[in-house]
Amino acid sequence: MLNLNGITVRLGGRTILDRATAALPPYGRIGLIGRNGAGKSTLMKVMIGSLEADDGSLEMPKGTRIGYIAQEAPAGTATPFETVLAADTERAALMIESEQENLDPDRMAEVHERLIAIDAYTAPARASRILVGLGFDEEMQGQPLDSFSGGWKMRVALASLLFSQPDLLLLDEPSNHLDLEATLWLENFLKNYPAMMVVISHERDLLNNVVDHILHLEGGQVTLYSGGYDSFERQRAERAAQLAAAKAAQDAQRAKLQDYIARNSARASTAKQAQSRAKALAKMQPVQAMVDDPTLSFDFPSPDELKPPLVTLDLASVGYSPGNPVLQRLNLRIDPDDRIALLGRNGNGKTTLARLLAAQLMPMEGSMNASGKMRVGYFTQYQVEELDGDDTPLEHMTHQMKGATPGAVRAQLGRFGFSGAKATTQVGKLSGGERARLALALITREAPHMLILDEPTNHLDVDAREALVQALNEYAGTVVLVSHDRHMLELTADRLVLVDGGTAKEFSGSIDDYTDFILGKGPAKDKLSKADRKEDKKVAAAAREAQAKLKREVNDAEADLAKLEVVLSAIDKAMFDPQSASSEYKDLTMGELSQRRGKIVAAQEAAEARWISASEALEKLG
Repeated sequence: MLNLNGITVRLGGRTILDRATAALPPYGRIGLIGRNGAGKSTLMKVMIGSLEADDGSLEMPKGTRIGYIAQEAPAGTATPFETVLAADTERAALMIESEQENLDPDRMAEVHERLIAIDAYTAPARASRILVGLGFDEEMQGQPLDSFSGGWKMRVALASLLFSQPDLLLLDEPSNHLDLEATLWLENFLKNYPAMMVVISHERDLLNNVVDHILHLEGGQVTLYSGGYDSFERQRAERAAQLAAAKAAQDAQRAKLQDYIARNSARASTAKQAQSRAKALAKMQPVQAMVDDPTLSFDFPSPDELKPPLVTLDLASVGYSPGNPVLQRLNLRIDPDDRIALLGRNGNGKTTLARLLAAQLMPMEGSMNASGKMRVGYFTQYQVEELDGDDTPLEHMTHQMKGATPGAVRAQLGRFGFSGAKATTQVGKLSGGERARLALALITREAPHMLILDEPTNHLDVDAREALVQALNEYAGTVVLVSHDRHMLELTADRLVLVDGGTAKEFSGSIDDYTDFILGKGPAKDKLSKADRKEDKKVAAAAREAQAKLKREVNDAEADLAKLEVVLSAIDKAMFDPQSASSEYKDLTMGELSQRRGKIVAAQEAAEARWISASEALEKLG
């Protein structure tokens, strides 16, 4: 349970949260949403305790362990595996204590009992599974943190948080540094998370599949809706319709009162009635209609027509150093009006292929033929980050559209919502979403025949993403898209290309088929013959049986270890303090106790070996 009681936060003279009040249910899965700049991260900082509210209070059960990702990514010589294991501070401390020499037998027993209770001995396997899910193979798990980029370090931070299993899990746009594959894994993981969570996300699918309540932040206040994002949209649409109807009725009543006052104020016989109506009009609280943001705009200029094909790749290889191609044997044809999504894990070469199509890289081998008249608009996050914060959108666009009239420059900016004062606002004062819109406006200034968009939804809220999808569907040119937003891929792409294994090939299924493939559910059934499906069922059944057997072996080994630890603790107690020994060991000599202890230790080692063997085999099965 988490209660927000009139939370008010003012920053820089501006009220960010204004008496925000909500009662979040126990064990709730809360999606915190709102437009960029609405105050979502501010509210989460209040929940974390890193920001003190100017007014109001936050209530939660005493002793609640709160988990969130720190601002700075982990660094140093420790490996991702070591970093994740260390995130469970209780386990780490108990493991160190358990290895101490001359530890009191009673305390030793307590330590081991607690280690068993918190599943300490399965922790390495759990840590590895989380890291694998977030894209770290076995080799990467053993490399030092400082060998990774900032994005991969943030994945380690996320893995550490998930591994620690706090009572209240707080996530602020956790998929920002993830590819589609890792996003799908995270979504699946969060579905089964055993405690309360509050997640800020603009991923429609995550909000639909994971959360059971939506906390909508708007105008400094919050409203709690039951259900996922689609349910929220329906409820909000109904509310908007009710507000619109109420406002229309009030406007009509207001006009009627004003008319009566105007006609009757001067007449003595009706002056009192007119005065009474004037008081009623003054006390009437205006109904605020939900207004759309006029700056939420994407409008891609459509290009002139070109004959197909736009691009053909024939056994092409591409990379960054001679003799070391990232991708090879590329055979691909792209025509006007194609809508292509590039799939595959980060590091497999999606960006390399995008750069080849954008002519930023040339083929090492084979050939690439492109229409000489083709114009390409290539969007990356680097372009957003490299915008000059001191310049305005108008200055940026004027610089890029040399020789164009001021009207043409303004018109291109207006397509993306930069009109009036927004066009002359310093880029450094714009939100992340606004800077992304500006970058899109800049790359489409010449009406490109092909748009190549590499993660265009980062920094965009749900409404902005929906507007972008609509704009892409209205755009008449070719689209090549790299995105972890499954909703966007589903609504935009009609061709899927899988970049994997050093090459790129057409993926014949749908996004749902690819999702099943990533989550280990196999290829789509309608793509298989009856014989294949029968064989797959046999294989799946055998795999399930093998998995169940291994799970039993792991559980049996853990149970044996727990029993042996109790016996060992009792023997140690009898050896160190014979007076307090149990009746079973009270009459035994020190030699007999020592002999029994040796047998128990040997049995422990055997049980531990069984556990390790079964756990490793289970891990390989997935």
